[in-house]
Amino acid sequence: MSSKHKSRTKRHFTLAGAGILAAVAAVATVTVASASQEKPGQERLSQARLSQAEPRMAQAGNAVFVQGNELAGNTVHAFKRAADGALAEAGTYSTGGLGGSQINAPTDSLASQGSLVHDRRSGLLLAVNAGSNTVTAFHAAGVKLTARQVIASGGDFPSSITVSGKLAYVLDAGGTGTIQGYRITKDGLTPLTGSSRSLGLANKAVPLFSSSPGQIAFTPDGHDLVVTTKSANIVEVFPLANDGTPATAKPVSTPSAGAVPFAITFDRRDHLLIGEAGKSTVTTYQVRRDGSLKVLQAPLTNGQQVLCWLERAGKFFYGGNTGNSTVSGYVQDKHGKLALSNEAGIAAAPSPQSQGVIDLAVTPDAKFLYVQNATSGTIDGFRVGRTGALTKVATTTGLPAFGKSGMEGIVAD
Repeated sequence: MSSKHKSRTKRHFTLAGAGILAAVAAVATVTVASASQEKPGQERLSQARLSQAEPRMAQAGNAVFVQGNELAGNTVHAFKRAADGALAEAGTYSTGGLGGSQINAPTDSLASQGSLVHDRRSGLLLAVNAGSNTVTAFHAAGVKLTARQVIASGGDFPSSITVSGKLAYVLDAGGTGTIQGYRITKDGLTPLTGSSRSLGLANKAVPLFSSSPGQIAFTPDGHDLVVTTKSANIVEVFPLANDGTPATAKPVSTPSAGAVPFAITFDRRDHLLIGEAGKSTVTTYQVRRDGSLKVLQAPLTNGQQVLCWLERAGKFFYGGNTGNSTVSGYVQDKHGKLALSNEAGIAAAPSPQSQGVIDLAVTPDAKFLYVQNATSGTIDGFRVGRTGALTKVATTTGLPAFGKSGMEGIVAD
């Protein structure tokens, strides 16, 4: 998510997850071997697989990217998006790193939100390589990815990325848990000196599913970083200095109002919403000037099982409930109060090809929602109606289904 810096006034946010940030050693760029003459850390990208019919290059705003997260070699699967929301395969790209899977992960190998991010301002598509502790940056032009750069993540098991303006931060879920910042330049990512911090966790290099942090996200004004932790039940906030580095050695910690904070999103008033997996709830917060949090709306339950992902589509919000493979819908009134969009709490019911709901992505115009189904290895596409109702427009099959690992991370452009 890219945001312009605004005046540092009172900021409100709705949290879908909370976590702690961690100190890491300075990262170093990993130079990828290439047969062609490229700048260090970059190489021209060859497609590993194309659909039988050569697709026309998509224009900006009609592509969907899915991270395969394969253990033997991570990939990004590109799809061309038609006007009706249907997807057509347009190629598979190697990230130059390895996918990963957390210990005891039930359906989602990375146990995070935001593992694949598209920054429309710079044109970069950023992916985590959890199995090789690196981040990959591509230049995205429609469905075509070029100029691959692979760079160290600064810690163990990178699982989530966030972007604001010319800054990017990655969250490493393993070990003590770390955050690491980068400058976004015309040549890709450059490590930001003095930006790494520790979350003070006690995970192994490959973390336990329940104890890893869930997401890192910039606040909309770019002044703070928010991190969710699951078993710690804490939301961590790092206020940022003018140079983009964390202004404090340790984050400002607030106990989560709901159990197992996981996913983070923001409403149109810059309220922070956090999705909590413990009882499938969403809590709305205000982020104060000092980085502390104030509950604006107590945890709202959806009656479903294991809400872990939460995304906004205009005034509507959609949550992925991996426990029973449903998608919940929410709507805000003019005062910012959140409510379920229907009594049942289900915007999209499960189907035989829609098992293991995990990550979600919304198109920039908020007209389409795409849902990853980890167990089925499918992507469901939905049209967002005027009332927030979802109408399925397509199901795309053949993606890496959850086993020893599975796909996680999706972007809709």
